Amino acid sequence: MSARPRSAAPIRRPGLVVDGVLLLAVLAAIVLALTTDRFLTVANAKAILTSASLVGIAALGLTLITIGGSAVSLAISPSVAAVGMIFLSAQSLGLIAALVLAVLCGTLITGLQGAVVGYAAANPVVLTIAASFAITGIATGVSGGSTVSPTAGGYDRLNATPGGVALSVYVLIGLALIVEWTLRRTGFGRSLYLIGENRRAARAAGLPVGRMTAVAWLGAGALFAVTAAFTAAFNTSANVNLGGTLTFDAIAAVLAGGTPISGGRGSALRTLAGAVLIAAASDILLLRGYSTGVQIMVKGVIVLVVVVTVHLRTRGSRA
Repeated sequence: MSARPRSAAPIRRPGLVVDGVLLLAVLAAIVLALTTDRFLTVANAKAILTSASLVGIAALGLTLITIGGSAVSLAISPSVAAVGMIFLSAQSLGLIAALVLAVLCGTLITGLQGAVVGYAAANPVVLTIAASFAITGIATGVSGGSTVSPTAGGYDRLNATPGGVALSVYVLIGLALIVEWTLRRTGFGRSLYLIGENRRAARAAGLPVGRMTAVAWLGAGALFAVTAAFTAAFNTSANVNLGGTLTFDAIAAVLAGGTPISGGRGSALRTLAGAVLIAAASDILLLRGYSTGVQIMVKGVIVLVVVVTVHLRTRGSRA
């Protein structure tokens, strides 16, 4: 008598569970948005986009760092504050000259950190914590701890609203397309993905890991500087607290956009979507009267859900 064949083991499909959770989360977010007073207005949509642009430009720079396998930079806020102070102080030179000076300084500040990470294999988290203290200390010493005011009015042009939408929104979209094209269509971008995926293999393949890492940080520094200029112009003054929670917000936007902290994958366009998501969530909570602490907590929950989702999907695809 032949043995009865065993029934096949049930196939686990974590992707279906993840999709279900995401669907419920999206539906909950839609209901919350629809029931929030003044959320579905044109003026509020413009406010969300403006907020997303100030975070999103910095998040694009962080995307380059993260994709390249350098995890995150914890010195974004102090870098933006210092560069913002430089930008407003240089207004007497003219807007273009002040912008160029700001970008050069931002590139130098972050690029030096990237060179140490790339060539000396320094831990980026530890290095950028130290850099944040150093940048804040230097900025405080140079400014005497006072707030910097613009020396001329050229910065006002960055607060323009062509078509009723803040100029920074157009800049964010343009920069996102440029960064995405760079990542997908250039040798530098493809090499950056390979370095982030497996640094040792990239080095064994002859890729200039140190130089590529440093270049990624240089690009990030330039984007941080653009954020600094717009933020300083928006606030019409700058001090060492100008960056606020930008470091956390940029990290949240990158992770919410699905870029894994381990690197090797990611997209500038998804980071753009992540920035809008974070801005919309903050806006809903603000309109409902919740405190800053609650807003930060919800951002953390959003990031946690996305990170777990990406992990489950990645594990399921490799199974």
